[in-house]
Amino acid sequence: MRNKTVGRRFTMLFGTVFLLSGTGLITLVYLLSGSDMTRAAPGQPPPGGPATGIERHVLDLERQLAEVHAQQSRQLLFGSLIAIAVLAAGSFLLGRILAGHVLRPLRLITTATRRISAENLHQRLAVAGPDDEVKELADTVDGLLARLEASFAAQRRFVANASHELRTPLATIRASLDVAVAKPRPAAQTVALADRLRTELDRVDHLLEGFLVLARAQHGVLPDRIPVSLAELAAQALSARAAAIAEKNLSVDDGLTSKAWTLGSPALLSRLVQNVIDNAIVHNHEGGWIRITTGNDDAGDGDAGNDAAGDGDASGGDAPGRGAAGARLVVETGGRVLDQDQVDRLTQPFERLGTDRTGSQEHSGLGLSIVAAIVAAHGGSLDLRVRPEGGLKVTAAMAPADSPDGRHGGTP
Repeated sequence: MRNKTVGRRFTMLFGTVFLLSGTGLITLVYLLSGSDMTRAAPGQPPPGGPATGIERHVLDLERQLAEVHAQQSRQLLFGSLIAIAVLAAGSFLLGRILAGHVLRPLRLITTATRRISAENLHQRLAVAGPDDEVKELADTVDGLLARLEASFAAQRRFVANASHELRTPLATIRASLDVAVAKPRPAAQTVALADRLRTELDRVDHLLEGFLVLARAQHGVLPDRIPVSLAELAAQALSARAAAIAEKNLSVDDGLTSKAWTLGSPALLSRLVQNVIDNAIVHNHEGGWIRITTGNDDAGDGDAGNDAAGDGDASGGDAPGRGAAGARLVVETGGRVLDQDQVDRLTQPFERLGTDRTGSQEHSGLGLSIVAAIVAAHGGSLDLRVRPEGGLKVTAAMAPADSPDGRHGGTP
């Protein structure tokens, strides 16, 4: 629990001011009420002789009045002490209430700011009220968010535009290589060089395509949202990669027991599933295994909560979490024991495990970062969790949707 130092300071300040003011007022009233105590003590005979009967009667009355006044003074002192004690408690309680009222706009600003991330920079605090210091602070934060949004948008446009522009010279280079090799009796060195260059050009094309998909997903604009089955996308991806799976002698446990319908972009969701399965194939060992499952979890499903929300949540979106309904895709692989801290960084571009972080010839390092961006664009969550016995478990969870026939979820 964090120490609310500002609220505590305001409480102490307000409470102390009220307490000192009240104590000063009570003390002043007490002093004024006892100001006539400085007169001569009653009950003394007047100088010049013994007191007569009338004088003795007057002296008795004065003595009785002095006793009543002393009793009233004691009662006033006791009442003043009680009033100060009550005032002390009331002052700090009132100070706490006032401190909460003063800091309430700041708490609202803090809560609203925490909900804003790179995926929803278009949101603003838009604090209404008088033109005071609090509104000036909120307007300053809104201005900062506007500048950040413009900066992020410019960066993503640059990535997309650069990727598009670079494809033209790459196509020209590829065409030049084809022309050189197509000549009668080309030199062996030319053919070998052309093959190596084509391989590198394919890698660059794949990298540029990854940049384009990443930029599109990070924009979060999905105009083509329709019901999409994660199970069908997974089946298609497995079928298209049958040769790669057979080449590494991998065993696949196909647990596509539910259609797992969700609402989103078919192209982006297809790329999400492909990247996760590609990651499971590329980073698997010879003769390894892959387990793929899909599901539509109902509210309160414990497995859904464990799969969809965990300590390694990488997306930060408003995802189906523990105890919530959601469509999920789970891909597990065996292998060596991994470090969770390194795995958590795999959703960042060009992050790779161990010595493969940079310069890999097999993959671009954008696969899981693209997956994280697509999941976030669909308001889902991505959980990368190491398996204690070795390998990795990837869970992508998104909001469920009704199938095109109107049924929720369903089995194949």
